[in-house]
Amino acid sequence: MESGAGITNERFAEVLKDSSCLGQFRNGSNPWMARYVYGLIFLFSNLLAWAARDYGRGASVKMEKLNVCAGKSDCSGAEGVLRVSLGCFIFYIIMFLSTAGTSKLHGRRDAWHSGWWSAKIILWIALTIITFLVPSAFFQIYGEIAHFGAGVFLLIQLISVISFIRWLNDCCQSEKNAERCHIHAMLIATTSYVVCIIGVILMYIWYTPEPSCLLNIFFITWTLVLLQLMTSVSLHPKVNAGLLTPGLMGLYVVFLCWCAIRSEPAGESCNRKAEASRRTDWLTIIVISRSLKISWHFSIFMTIDLVCRQSFIVALLAIVVATFSTGIDSQCFQFRKGEKKDEDDVPYGYGFFHFVFATGAMYFAMLLIGWNTHHIIQKWTIDVGWTSAWVRIVNEWLAVCVYLWMLVAPIILKFRRAAEPV
Repeated sequence: MESGAGITNERFAEVLKDSSCLGQFRNGSNPWMARYVYGLIFLFSNLLAWAARDYGRGASVKMEKLNVCAGKSDCSGAEGVLRVSLGCFIFYIIMFLSTAGTSKLHGRRDAWHSGWWSAKIILWIALTIITFLVPSAFFQIYGEIAHFGAGVFLLIQLISVISFIRWLNDCCQSEKNAERCHIHAMLIATTSYVVCIIGVILMYIWYTPEPSCLLNIFFITWTLVLLQLMTSVSLHPKVNAGLLTPGLMGLYVVFLCWCAIRSEPAGESCNRKAEASRRTDWLTIIVISRSLKISWHFSIFMTIDLVCRQSFIVALLAIVVATFSTGIDSQCFQFRKGEKKDEDDVPYGYGFFHFVFATGAMYFAMLLIGWNTHHIIQKWTIDVGWTSAWVRIVNEWLAVCVYLWMLVAPIILKFRRAAEPV
């Protein structure tokens, strides 16, 4: 046994000598690099789902010939997104089931997680193709399941964000860093509150142009109330969490409120800014460039600017980054914390990592179809519709509830323990 372990360690050391990324990718020696490869696979799935939604209409005729679409014209629209999502979901579920519980490096499951890339890429491609051969009736069921999976992803992401904010606050309040981080913490907290107030003011200006915009007024005003509530609870003498955590949480909830209002359908009288941002299309850019005889360099610049203003590409990348960062943050879901790690322990939870990506596959599907399997969404748009808006608002309110519970729960448990008879 010892000789076998020695050979494995020697093999691992020899592999690490090849410091090139290609060498480590080929030998499957680096679990840290492996997560980037999984992130790229997830990104390609996002792009493929978007292409199926916006540019896959021509494939519907071929799909109908295979008796897969059952005469539906939207087989490669919203349903196409669900098909790609299902293939991505199955791939990461397989990875989850095959790597869950991995605790040590150099083992078979670690090698499977960090290597065998040719086999896994072929598996992902095969699963994606097979989903386009599944009858359409199945995706009505999968669409409902994906709502739940996307909600699980949002909850995991929410807990991860709050845990990071609390971890940052604990580091700043620790005896080791209290004096050194005091000024920095106050500066970050002050900046956060200023940005929150500016954000609320801008939302009032942009999204409440008329007094009849009662729903938007309610969303923004309630966000301001929640910010005040988080600050009051955090500064309570029994909690004494300071201003840093409610300030950063304020940024998060203001951002969620902004995303919710931005998700309202274009054309609404209270969301004219979103409508104006969508008036310009690709043809307009080309016509203007040609009429003004603008160089192709400037045409490309204007095209990139248009994409950025529509926030579509940025949103796709944000999905991948959010899934990636949440997937490696398995420590905030561990019940036993503070345990020392051995040198041969895995650097992050493989099973949790793949589970987050599996739920993320359902999440990007919901964003691309506006959380509604029967919703027709325009090209180059993402997360648009009243369902999307309400999902964001509920996510904001839930974030505040979870944050307040994390502040109050230790006090309640301490009070109950003190009240119990000895």
